[in-house]
Amino acid sequence: MDNNECSDSTMDLFEAFVALQEVVSSINYVCGVYIIVLQVALERYQSRLDIKRSPHPFQAQLDYLNRLVKDSDIDCHEQLRVNRHTFMCLCTLVRSVGLSDSKYVLLEEKVAMFLNVIAHDYKNRNIKFNFMRSGQTVSQYFNDVLKAILRLQGVLLKTPEPITANCTDDRWRCFQNCLGALDGTYVRVRVPAIDKPRYRTQKGEIATNVLGVCSQDMQFIYVLPGWEGSASDSRVLRDAVNRPNGLKVPMGFYYLVDAGYTNGEGFLAPYRGQRYHLSTWREGGIPVNPEEFFNMKHSAARNVIERCFGLLKIRWAILRTASYYPIKTQGRIITACCLLHNLIRREMPVDPFEFELNNTPIPQPDLGEEFINTVEPSNQWSDWRDTLANIMFNEWQANRGVGGNPP
Repeated sequence: MDNNECSDSTMDLFEAFVALQEVVSSINYVCGVYIIVLQVALERYQSRLDIKRSPHPFQAQLDYLNRLVKDSDIDCHEQLRVNRHTFMCLCTLVRSVGLSDSKYVLLEEKVAMFLNVIAHDYKNRNIKFNFMRSGQTVSQYFNDVLKAILRLQGVLLKTPEPITANCTDDRWRCFQNCLGALDGTYVRVRVPAIDKPRYRTQKGEIATNVLGVCSQDMQFIYVLPGWEGSASDSRVLRDAVNRPNGLKVPMGFYYLVDAGYTNGEGFLAPYRGQRYHLSTWREGGIPVNPEEFFNMKHSAARNVIERCFGLLKIRWAILRTASYYPIKTQGRIITACCLLHNLIRREMPVDPFEFELNNTPIPQPDLGEEFINTVEPSNQWSDWRDTLANIMFNEWQANRGVGGNPP
């Protein structure tokens, strides 16, 4: 091998060595960068571990619920129409009939969502936003709470108590054995176009005719929603009396009704063709005969059912407009509102809406026992009304003669 060949071979080895060094250097550089990236990522991961996580996966929802039902009675009543005590009573009641917490939603939040809907007629999207829940969750628990409240009818409906001979309430003491008052009211609903003629009232509104029966202390005894707006009050009452689990009127007892109903056994109506409404007597004048005096006393007592309906619609906005729920669900909502009304009457000694009702004019309508199962006119019942009217009028005249107060 000559010198030139040796020189070329040495040069090749040198160049290969230099190339290898460059490769090693590149690998070291890449590894260094990779190590730096790993270190940064590890530091960030460790820093995340130091952040204190919320003890509950839905803490924001819990915070909103606590604002509604724990901070103050004013906020609770404004949003849910009940104070904090009544809210907790309702939660206890629905828990007793099977409603419970779910994996991610407390029972109290379910009840709050339901009350928020019926109090303000909020739509699903409003509750979805406020409570930070999905629309499906809102819909599911609204119906769950509704069903639970309906299962409380045996607990929340008032048991009728007759007026006794020693009653001191001047409005009622003349009506011994009276159980309360009843009337019908319209609640607007949405129905398919094919059903609208049946639900159209005489005023042209699409509504359901709701029969309500209440006690002297403004608690509902019986509620029957669902009848079409075109149905007469008398027809609805006949249905209520004939239902197996309908309105029960024991023999010898009765309810006060307006002139739109038949004056028959179990249902005492005023005299037609005589002054009746309270507004008439407030304008001045005194009764001139037994019939007018009877009507005045009858109107003063029977006004309790008008106040019940008025308070019900002031409290629950969902009853003031036609909702988008199916018609059967709308009827159940009406019943639930009446049941909640009774709970509030029992648990809230001070009801702000009752003060509002006192300043709101109430529309006046046009004029194991043996139970009554028919609503028919009765001469015997009319004769008894005449006798009662004469007794009431004569007693009033006698009291006036000795310095008694006017009626």
